[in-house]
Amino acid sequence: MLTGSRVAQPLRQRRIRPRFWLLDFYGSAIGKKAVMAVTGLLLLGFVLTHMLGNLHMYQDAEHMNHYGEYLRTIGEPILPHTGFLWIMRGGLILAFALHIHSAATLTLLNRQSRAVGYKGGRTYVAANYAARTMRWSGIIVGAYLLFHLMDLTWGVGVATSSYTRGTPYENLVASFQREPVAAVYIVANLLLGIHIYHGAWSLFQSLGWANPRFNDWRRMFAIGFAALVVVGNVSFPIAVMTGIVE
Repeated sequence: MLTGSRVAQPLRQRRIRPRFWLLDFYGSAIGKKAVMAVTGLLLLGFVLTHMLGNLHMYQDAEHMNHYGEYLRTIGEPILPHTGFLWIMRGGLILAFALHIHSAATLTLLNRQSRAVGYKGGRTYVAANYAARTMRWSGIIVGAYLLFHLMDLTWGVGVATSSYTRGTPYENLVASFQREPVAAVYIVANLLLGIHIYHGAWSLFQSLGWANPRFNDWRRMFAIGFAALVVVGNVSFPIAVMTGIVE
């Protein structure tokens, strides 16, 4: 054995730090479906609560404006003025972003797992119209939501001249007195109903609560929830245009 010669050392393997388990879970198709379902539940609760709150419009301006101010004072004095409202807005923005991201990445995963497309075209035997238009209805509703916030919450754009902060009743009536805005609002809510119907139907399956015995119940729940939200929301511009609410 020669002195001074180097002895071969075993190669060190680079230690790979494991990712946080939530990231691994979200990276799977099951995780993305679960996130879509949970965020969908939160958004369904918001659209229902938002519609019920706007029913104060049928009382009078005082009741609806008082309701709008009440939302700004929830949590006082522990929270600052509008503190709870901004926390709720932040949670909704996060839920909305996760809902969109999980839907988009899940679509990419499905495409990557199917290297070869459908031969002879795809036949929609199991998928219905609501499922096939889910992506586009979500995009259109999201775009209108942005316009709705600009019109009635931020007071920018076409409604700037008639917008008054702190008077949701007057702002809502002034907005729906413009027939093009009212028409777009009605169409957007019809698309929202389609989106809600498929989302309310599929969230049970995404959470693992699907059972063929409850399919009729799931369908009735999805139809009823979507119809309740759509009828309530569509009634607002119709009431303004017909003069029921002035």
